[in-house]
Order: sequence, then C-alpha cells, then structure tokens
Amino acid sequence: MKNKKTIIAINDFIDTAEKSLKNAKKLLKDLIKQENLDLNAEVALDTNWLHSYSDGDSKIVEWVFTWEEMLDNEQNRYPVPVNYSSKSKLVQWDRLKLTIAPNGRMTYKQIAPIERETKVGLLTENKGKYQVVADWETYDVLTAAVTHFKGNIWDKVTIILPKWKPASFAAIDAIIPA
Repeated sequence: MKNKKTIIAINDFIDTAEKSLKNAKKLLKDLIKQENLDLNAEVALDTNWLHSYSDGDSKIVEWVFTWEEMLDNEQNRYPVPVNYSSKSKLVQWDRLKLTIAPNGRMTYKQIAPIERETKVGLLTENKGKYQVVADWETYDVLTAAVTHFKGNIWDKVTIILPKWKPASFAAIDAIIPA
C-alpha cells in the first residue's frame, strides 16, 4: 500500500506538469502570432562586407558559411562540399574564399574563421537529421561529419560553435571515447 500512495502522487505530478506545458505552449503560440514571428526563419547574415574580384583569369568570391552552403554579398547561396565542411570543421559565420579557375575548377579556402567555443554534448537523431544536444541547446550537425568521425547515437561529442553569435549548426570536433 505504501507504493500505491507514491504512484498516485507521481501520477498527480505528471498531470500537473502536462497541464502546465499545455498552457505554456498556448501562451507561446499566442505571443508568436501576436509578434508575427517566424521561428523557422534563418538568422539574417550581413554580407555587405564580402567582395568579388578577379585574380588573373580566375574569379574569386568571398562568402560566409551558413551551414551546408555559402552566402555571397548579393545573398546568393552556393553549396559547399560536405566533406570539406566536415574535415575543415567549418562553423557558421566563417568567412571563405572560392576561386573559380578558367577551366571551371573550384577551390575553397577558409580565410577568416570566426572566434570559436567548444562544448560537449550528446549525438542524437531527429527526423533523419543528426543533432547534438549541449548545454540545453540543440544543434544540427552534418551527416558527413558523423560518418567521418564514425559517430553513433548517444555518443558524447565535442562540438565547435561561434563564440559571440547565435548558431543553429555545430561542427563536430571529436567523438569522446566511452
């Protein structure tokens, strides 16, 4: 009988918590609607300071890394090879340079990494996308990075993030052996 009272108390706690969450979600939804916010919108990146120029016969374009792509000074988006992103441990807001040779060959180079910080988190998967949860935040990570580092769900990982800017994406730095 002693356990029955405990079970009833726990059940009451769960019911109360569920009602609180339901009310909090409703309040949040109302505030989002009232403020006309789009929570799925990407953080706007200022790219006016980026340049495009020529070096001999090659065209050179400066970019800022957003996650799986680069953004130029006209807000044009171009893919970055995921193996390059993973191995180079690119972080959102890093500045890159793309050199396009006359024969069409493209060479990527990181020219100004943003100041970084490292966090430890757990590798998870949500709707087919890998993510890392660190310090109560969730960050998307590249599948290519998970594969490159031979990561598995629930592995402890170190991630790299921009130190002074918001980020939704993290670069995997290493898998921490169990």
